[in-house]
Amino acid sequence: MTRKFLPVFAAWLSLAPVSLAQQPKPEELPQAPQPQVTSGAPVAKLAGGVVVEQATVGALPLSIDEAIARGLQHNLGILLDLQNQRSIHGQVLQVKNNLLPSMTAVAKSSAQQINLAALGFTPGAVQIPGFDTSTSPTIVKVNVTSAQVNLSQQVFNVPAYFLYRAAQRADDAASWTTLNERGTVALNVGTQYLRAVADSAEIENARALLKADEVALNQAQASHDAGVGTHLDVLRARVQLQTQQQTLINDENTFAKDKIALNRLMGTPADQELTLTDTTPYAEFAALPLDQAMRVAFERRKDLRSLESQMEVADRTLKAVKYERLPTVSVSGFYGVLGETTGLYHGVFTAAGKLSFPIFQEGQLRGEREVAQAELSGLRQQIQSLKVTIEQQIRSAMLDVEATDEQVKVARSNVDLATQALQDTTDRYAAGVDDNLPVVQAQASLAAAQSRLVQTLYQYNQAKLTLARNTGVVETQYKTYLGR
Repeated sequence: MTRKFLPVFAAWLSLAPVSLAQQPKPEELPQAPQPQVTSGAPVAKLAGGVVVEQATVGALPLSIDEAIARGLQHNLGILLDLQNQRSIHGQVLQVKNNLLPSMTAVAKSSAQQINLAALGFTPGAVQIPGFDTSTSPTIVKVNVTSAQVNLSQQVFNVPAYFLYRAAQRADDAASWTTLNERGTVALNVGTQYLRAVADSAEIENARALLKADEVALNQAQASHDAGVGTHLDVLRARVQLQTQQQTLINDENTFAKDKIALNRLMGTPADQELTLTDTTPYAEFAALPLDQAMRVAFERRKDLRSLESQMEVADRTLKAVKYERLPTVSVSGFYGVLGETTGLYHGVFTAAGKLSFPIFQEGQLRGEREVAQAELSGLRQQIQSLKVTIEQQIRSAMLDVEATDEQVKVARSNVDLATQALQDTTDRYAAGVDDNLPVVQAQASLAAAQSRLVQTLYQYNQAKLTLARNTGVVETQYKTYLGR
């Protein structure tokens, strides 16, 4: 029985993901308030109970909170991890059953007709004192009914006990796996939503510049028609207008594709039209001191907690292998009644004890121990490596937050300066002091400054979400990090 379950856990340990959700048994951070998603979207039911959500009529208003809530509810990665967690829990119950009493009840009735002559028993062949067997029938009918209760129990089986304890930790590891996937989904959905919001801002900027280019073209055409402007000014303004039209088309295309990607992450249909109700957030963020952030990460990082649970699984599996040399004791038996269906019943029972221990299996036992020790050593090395990686990730994320915050401030100043420069050159062109070349150049500078501001705002918020992910709290505290 012991060796039956050892390969199961060894295989599970080798295949379990490094980053591992139903809420785990360990205490979690308080959940941030999340909206109830009641879209009322139509669904299609497929074979096997699979439910597929279909697109709603019209655009779906969507905030970043609703997007993350939908992702946590419908993302395929989380759903698959939940099924894996159910599978692990089922294996835990199987291992636990080996330590519990096994009781079954059996009742049966049979009718038989036996040809004694065919079995070699002819009348008179067997002499029984006091009985005349010469007239015995050769065809005998036997109707038997029995009922009994069977019971078996492991009295002493140390390997089975440690395997059960290992299975309990395997269940915890599966829980941490799902929680880790929830953090990944929250980060991906939040980042993609911010990316789509940035696309929307790019489109608004492009449209504003397009209107300014149309005005500039009209002014150049009017000046040319009045004889005070050149044809070159008209051509230059038209080229600028068409270039801005291309930019707008490209921005709209990028926005549409990013919304499709957002639908995919949330588990909604790709053709679902979305209306993003949130704008790009900006709030100063005071990051935790490095030592405090490291403590939070070591407590909250689900991939680290998963590895620690897997190490406990390997440690308890190693103990189970170690104690395979001990004997096992079990008892079994049954009690019931047996008799002819229409005749007399009588009680029957059996009680048995069993003692077993391995002999001449040292090679197999040593091999199993080597495998378990290798698993345990490998997991210890992975944990130490992950702790170093966590420190590197937190340090890098903190630097990104600080750098992008400064970039946002500089980008905002650049937009103000470029706007003022465009206003000045437009006034000079309208007054006839200069041609429209400086206007075109100033418009290009403003477009670049606005695009840079949008990108730096996106990078700043992305860096804060990444920092929250690296400390293990993104799914519960993303609002705090974004300053919402």
